[in-house]
Amino acid sequence: MIKTIKLKFGRGFGSASEKIVTTPVTVFVGPNNSGKSKALSEINYYCSTGQRNTTDVILDSIEFDTFSTEIAEEKITKVTLQPHLNEGLLPEHIIVGKRGTRNQVHKQHLLNAFQNTNSQPQQFCQWYLASNTLILDGRSRINLIGQQSAGDLQQQPQTSFQVLFRDDAKRKEVRRVIHDAFGTYFVIDPTYLGQLRLRLASCPPATDMEERGIHDEAVKFHAQAFPVEQASDGVKAFTGIITEIVAGDPAIILIDEPEAFLHPSLSFKLGKEIAFSSLGSEKRLFVSTHSPNFVMGCIQSGAPVNIVRLTYRSEVATARVLSNTDILRLMRNPLLRSTGVLGGLFYEFVIVTESDADRAFYQEINERLLRHKPELGIPNCLFLNAQNKQTVQIIIKPLRELGIPAVGIVDVDILKDGGRDWTNFLKGGFVPELEHQSLGGLRNAVKQKIDETGKEMKRNGGVDILSGSDKEAANNLFDKLAEYGLFVVRKGELESWLSSVGATGHGPSWLIDIFEKMGEDPESQDYLKPSDDDVWLFCGEIKKWFTNPNRKGIPS
Repeated sequence: MIKTIKLKFGRGFGSASEKIVTTPVTVFVGPNNSGKSKALSEINYYCSTGQRNTTDVILDSIEFDTFSTEIAEEKITKVTLQPHLNEGLLPEHIIVGKRGTRNQVHKQHLLNAFQNTNSQPQQFCQWYLASNTLILDGRSRINLIGQQSAGDLQQQPQTSFQVLFRDDAKRKEVRRVIHDAFGTYFVIDPTYLGQLRLRLASCPPATDMEERGIHDEAVKFHAQAFPVEQASDGVKAFTGIITEIVAGDPAIILIDEPEAFLHPSLSFKLGKEIAFSSLGSEKRLFVSTHSPNFVMGCIQSGAPVNIVRLTYRSEVATARVLSNTDILRLMRNPLLRSTGVLGGLFYEFVIVTESDADRAFYQEINERLLRHKPELGIPNCLFLNAQNKQTVQIIIKPLRELGIPAVGIVDVDILKDGGRDWTNFLKGGFVPELEHQSLGGLRNAVKQKIDETGKEMKRNGGVDILSGSDKEAANNLFDKLAEYGLFVVRKGELESWLSSVGATGHGPSWLIDIFEKMGEDPESQDYLKPSDDDVWLFCGEIKKWFTNPNRKGIPS
């Protein structure tokens, strides 16, 4: 139904508006308050009315598919309802609707709207698409499993339960998914005459009649099954979404945070089943999520999936469509999978360190800054760790390619890495290739000057080993790297921070010691609060790069 969606903004300030060519599933991701849920509500409003709301801030326009006369006739027939007794029907008019809605429209006018969806969007949406669009939030998806009218078997099915009750193949597909998820068997109970109820049975029905009938065997079978309405919110939400997806009733389905109430493994399974079930169908599913597991499920389904990352900061909104190919490349790398790099899609900023000890330390420093010195603290930031300095760039480069600001923090001995390692480090920060040779020459010269002192650069003070113009040259090199979000610990290494505290050891042992000395109770006199220098200022410099709208190192 929906062919393209054009947003009001693009990849950055002043860039062209992003246009989304829809696939069966479009997933909106991004930090909190980036507009994911708002995007769904604006799409829902347009599909219901055929016009934009004056308060829209995300959606610029929607382009619908157009339909031949034959296909339009087929779609109209599926939603045509019989008149009620004594219900007046105007000449050449029909009654169309779903889910309890009934609209009396001129058939030829409706046919024209199907053939001219983009020049007659209000007629197309109000007469047809409004009743074929479903938006689900946390509460409404739970309510999907409540009992529904069995309807008139002489008429077209009007609800998902009615569709599943009559369609053995779709009902068994739901049963397969629910059994894989919970180990129980989904069944539809018709024994409350005139109503359909959902139950979970310990064994599948022996025959279709045992499930669909109202004879003694059917009544006993359903009496022994568990009502879904009495299950946990997670089971209800999962079951409700799956029934709607498989039944295929709405043409447009919008789901806000489908992972709500679900364990991560169920979020993954839900994403995979939703995306897979959309293959070969005309329906369009739009999802807003904070769950990397849900996104991974969608990707691994093999179905075409659009992932749209939204951000909003300092009154500037951005949008970037991430291709399946880019995401798959991200997740095929074992290092990237193990570090949880996909979580970066849901944060505004990412910091990547050399090791887990580095990650834990900088994350704690940032937490204290956010609490006691917020002007230096970095909000909505994910901290990840590589395995060493050489692998930092392996993580930040693909994140930046997805439009995610990612900083790399390395020790001063990055100066030792010449050749390919140094070039890869610069490439990871998207430093222009024309500058690689000059920066490489400067790196080699600074390293040589440090080597001439006979001192170990990491343990004996970093750039402070040098003096005068030599030290200035070293700082110029690191200033240049910082412009591209590549931050070097100029005093040497992680353990050089907060030397006044007197922590000893190296790596994890140092981390334990310094955390003890920093204190844990903010009300205690022994609790170390931020100052305007040392590592606190270092993090403040990183924040400047993150919040600079003209920062370097993010490819367009």
